[in-house]
Amino acid sequence: MEIVLSKLTQSHPNKIEGIILFIQSLKLYLCKMNEKLKAFERLLTIMDELREQCPWDKKQTFLSLRNLTIEETYELADALLEEDLPEIKEEIGDIMLHMVFYAKIADEQKAFNIADALNAVCEKLINRHPHIYGDVKVEDEEDVKRNWEQLKLKEGKKSTLSGVPKSLPAMVKAYRMQEKTKQVGFEWENAEQVWEKVEEEMAEFKETLDQNESQERREEEFGDLLFSLVNYGRFTGIDPETALERVNRKFKKRFEYIEANAPKSLEDMTLGEMDKLWNEAKKM
Repeated sequence: MEIVLSKLTQSHPNKIEGIILFIQSLKLYLCKMNEKLKAFERLLTIMDELREQCPWDKKQTFLSLRNLTIEETYELADALLEEDLPEIKEEIGDIMLHMVFYAKIADEQKAFNIADALNAVCEKLINRHPHIYGDVKVEDEEDVKRNWEQLKLKEGKKSTLSGVPKSLPAMVKAYRMQEKTKQVGFEWENAEQVWEKVEEEMAEFKETLDQNESQERREEEFGDLLFSLVNYGRFTGIDPETALERVNRKFKKRFEYIEANAPKSLEDMTLGEMDKLWNEAKKM
C-alpha cells in the first residue's frame, strides 16, 4: 500500500488530494476483502456444523471423498469448456467445499488445518516467483516456467517429472510431461522435426499391422504414435485433450441427431441411411 500511496501523491500536485484518494481506494479494497473473508469464514463455520451434526458428513474420510472430488473436477472442466460462467461459479464453490472438507478432516487428526494449507501455497508462490518477490529478471512466460521447474528441483524434487500425478488421464499426462521436460531443454527445434517424428511413428505402427505382429507390439507402436501427435499438438499450440473433447461432443451431437430423426430402429437402418442423417447433422 505504501507504493500505491507514493504513486497517488506523486500524480497529484495537491498531496492532500492524493492522500484522500488513497484513503478512498483503501476503504474500497478493505470492504471487498472483508466480503471475501466473511464468505470464507461462513463456509468454514458451516463445515464445522456439518461435521458435528450431519450423519453423512460425519462419516466421510479422505478416501470416501476422493471419487466425489474427481467428479466435481470434471464437472468444472465441462463448465470451463462451455465457458458457462454461472456453472463455473457453482463448480468452483463445490470444489472449494471439498478442499475445506479435507482440511477439516486433517485438522481433526491434528495433521494440519486450512490455514497451514493456505500459508504453504502462499509461501510456494512467493518462492517460485522471484521475478515478482525477488530480484530475478525474466523476459517472458517461458522464462517463468523454466525458473519454476528449476526451483522445484532445488526444493528437493528428485525429477522434473515427479510432480506429474500418476492418475492423470493418459493424454493429459503425456502433454504435461512434454511441457515439463521442455523447461530443462529437452525439446525439438522446430515443428517440422516434430511432424517427421509423427510420420516415423505412423510408419512403424503400419509396419506392425502389415507384418501381423503381436497385439502388444501394435499397442506399443500405437502408443508411440499418439504420444508424438500429442507432442505435435503441444508444439503448435493445440491442447490435444481439449481438441479431442470438442470432437467427442461434436460426434455425440450428430449421432443423437441420427437417433432423434431415424424413421425406424437404428438396427434396421443401413449405413447409407444413417450416413444421410449424419450429413444433415453436419449442416446444423
